[in-house]
Amino acid sequence: MRGRNAPARPTAVRSGVGGRAPRRWAIWIFSTRVPSGLGLAASGAFLLATVAYGTVIGDRIPAIVDAFRDARDAAANAAGFRIASIALSGERHVSREEILSIAGVTGTTSLLFLDVDAARDRLKTNPWIADATVLKLYPDRLQIGIKEREAFALWQQAGRVSVVAGDGTVLEPYVNPRLIRLPLVVGVGAAARAQEILTVLERYPDLRDQVRAAILIGERRWNLRLRNGIDIRLPETAVEPALVTLVGLDRDKKLLSRDIVFVDLRLPDRVTVQLSEAAAAQRAEALKDKKPAKKGGAA
Repeated sequence: MRGRNAPARPTAVRSGVGGRAPRRWAIWIFSTRVPSGLGLAASGAFLLATVAYGTVIGDRIPAIVDAFRDARDAAANAAGFRIASIALSGERHVSREEILSIAGVTGTTSLLFLDVDAARDRLKTNPWIADATVLKLYPDRLQIGIKEREAFALWQQAGRVSVVAGDGTVLEPYVNPRLIRLPLVVGVGAAARAQEILTVLERYPDLRDQVRAAILIGERRWNLRLRNGIDIRLPETAVEPALVTLVGLDRDKKLLSRDIVFVDLRLPDRVTVQLSEAAAAQRAEALKDKKPAKKGGAA
């Protein structure tokens, strides 16, 4: 028994985990009224998040998008917006089937939901198609017009020959037999610059018809390889004056019919011609025969 004068025991201060504050929070949580339907909503949100996660992880988004698009188009078609007729214009090298496939038009596509801007952009990804128009005529008609690039030349690089347009666009990575007679350009960068040399050659048809290929040298200047094997070395600039000189020499001297290897026109004030080995030997013999005989000495 504690005496009257005994010191009082200190009262412990309750705090932390075993304090009154956590007990108050627990009482509040369990006594709070949960709104009706909150559990169902939370379960639905969790299920939706799980499905979305599984869709992304399983890479199923494209399939879902396609299914939604098909259902949407089916509904629009049932409402009278099925594409009943398609009018195409401007196609020569690209077939009707290719155009419709690129534009994304199938047998189930509805006119209502066809994105004409996206279809036009897809059509322009084909190298033959320079521009396109896509027009919807409600309720069931579609018009597609395309403007094709023209095949301008054949381009040879690293042993491969392609068909190119005037702007250098590669139209086909092979040569269709109907395009085999197009002029040939050779070398790195020659496709983009083909128009500059071939346009000049068009003004000299007699020379143009003798050219087998235009070869871009060092992406700076052109050589012309003639069908008889002669090389014409053109300057980096002032190409047309050099061609005028060449045409004049061929007209007056029959230069390009001679047994020569090349004609060098790179210097504006002179023309250099190299004979073939056979022609050079023949010329040497001719000059030798023309030398006067030496007079003999006194007997």
